[in-house]
Amino acid sequence: MAAAAAPCRSPLAWLFALAAALFFASWYLLLDSAAAPPARRPIHLGGGGGGRVPVRKCDPAEALLRVFMYDLPPEFHFGLLDWKPAAGSVWPDVRGGDVPEYPGGLNLQHSIEYWLALDLLASEQGAPTPCAAVRVRDAADADVVLVPFFASLSFNRHSRVVPPARGSEDRALQRRLLRYLAARPEWRRSGGRDHVVLAHHPNGMLDARYRLWPCVFVLCDFGRYPASVAGLDKDVIAPYRHVVPNFANDTAGYDDRPTMLYFQGAIYRKDGGFIRQELYYLLKDEKDVHFSFGSVAGNGIEQATQGMRASKFCLNIAGDTPSSNRLFDSIVSHCVPVIISDEIELPFEDVLDYSKFSVIVRSKDAVKKDFLMNLIRGISREEWTRTWNRLKEVERHFEYQYPSQTDDAVQMIWKAIARKVPSIRLKINRLRRFSQFETNKTNDTPPQSSSWLQNQDP
Repeated sequence: MAAAAAPCRSPLAWLFALAAALFFASWYLLLDSAAAPPARRPIHLGGGGGGRVPVRKCDPAEALLRVFMYDLPPEFHFGLLDWKPAAGSVWPDVRGGDVPEYPGGLNLQHSIEYWLALDLLASEQGAPTPCAAVRVRDAADADVVLVPFFASLSFNRHSRVVPPARGSEDRALQRRLLRYLAARPEWRRSGGRDHVVLAHHPNGMLDARYRLWPCVFVLCDFGRYPASVAGLDKDVIAPYRHVVPNFANDTAGYDDRPTMLYFQGAIYRKDGGFIRQELYYLLKDEKDVHFSFGSVAGNGIEQATQGMRASKFCLNIAGDTPSSNRLFDSIVSHCVPVIISDEIELPFEDVLDYSKFSVIVRSKDAVKKDFLMNLIRGISREEWTRTWNRLKEVERHFEYQYPSQTDDAVQMIWKAIARKVPSIRLKINRLRRFSQFETNKTNDTPPQSSSWLQNQDP
């Protein structure tokens, strides 16, 4: 019996050993998975079941630009979008998906304050952002102070006087903003020289701009600003938000674009826009040229989209102001821009060479008979193709989006402001040279820093 039992015990032993090995292996895998970081879930910007995503907050010590942002009441910013704050809240919870929607159409072209504010909130709340700029809570730690007034949106929505009121709500908001700033120690400390004001619409801050001249303005151009208020030495030019959609997966090369030169828009303009009329009469009968009146009404945006994508070159001519969103519509349509605007200032031109992806022509030359068409037709297929490829490389620098991405328009603006910081510090330090001899002043308060702001209303 004993001899017969031995072979029976051998399979049992093997079975026991196999079970033990599987047991220890399963424990090892369980411990290893617990030690590994959890995979991130996709981010949902809409409300509902997206949940919170564990995203690392930005480190101010590593940021290119540290920004102190005033906690202005919502009526100055997201409240203009009909956003209703939660009890005790001033800002939307962007990490939790509370991202107010911005109105479409032409409203979008001057929406930069919206995108910058969202990115700064993301830096503090731990939502996705490249972290070029980071919000800090102590102004003493900041490089600049952001005034988060959505001036362009305020003008678009509230510049008309609604009876029985005697003035517009936009002007009333500007007055309240000036009183708010005059009472702030951050303003008094620098006289506003380290403050950043977003007034991208040419008529934004129409009254308050003359009180805020020491600030760094972020503008579309200087067309409606006197040199005593704004200029390249202290201010930043930002791109418009394009209105036509991006031309994704564009393979429409030279031979796939039958129109040589394209323009559609308002032809009869005031101020510097008279050149549009002159060019219209010069070009309207030219072969391969589309030069016609157009607007965003009806299917105007769709027509412009199709027209630009079917054209080799797109005219960008001065109008009521030196700039327009047409330049940036051209860029994202990969239609080589032909810029005719002597007073235009181009965004980020200290780091971007526009001659590599556009054609810039003096107005006095453009209105000479045959000059423009000879110039355009003289550009070879190879040279045009190089420019077309370059447009596809640089278009990301003119893209506003949330979440913001590395080197998009939002990050390029932050970097442009950061390049102003040494000059800002120089101005403030020079202002303080004799501050120790000032009497009846709080520490670090420059003379005459806020009385003119506080005592005068637009």
